[in-house]
Amino acid sequence: MTRIDFYTGAADRQRVAVRLVLKALEQKRRVAIYTDGPVATDALDHLLWTFQQLSFVPHCRADDALAPETPVIIDHQYKNLPHTEILINLHSDSPAFFEQFERVIEIVGDDEQEKALARQRFRFYRDKGYPPQTHTLGKN
Repeated sequence: MTRIDFYTGAADRQRVAVRLVLKALEQKRRVAIYTDGPVATDALDHLLWTFQQLSFVPHCRADDALAPETPVIIDHQYKNLPHTEILINLHSDSPAFFEQFERVIEIVGDDEQEKALARQRFRFYRDKGYPPQTHTLGKN
């Protein structure tokens, strides 16, 4: 059964996502990050390149020829995601395809609209029989 984790209190959802990606990579895990659209995908791509000056986060888009071998995939289209270990959902909607992943991570920002959307996603998972776990972030 897919494990669902909500991380609440994120000042910057993308930066939290990158920190979680780095943690997953340390554990030799593969990650797919699902974004809201091309602009969000581009922004996250840039952040992954610039997050740390002396390290590289190996990543690419789902349609890249190297996607099957690359540990981090970012995209706003779900049909080509080659990994099924961890899905970080930065999309405003619940991913209909979430059950193919071992774990889904939802990152909730401080904005009231984001919190309302996260509550909808939380209910979506719960109503499907997946009990989400909630974790409160400290300063990030």
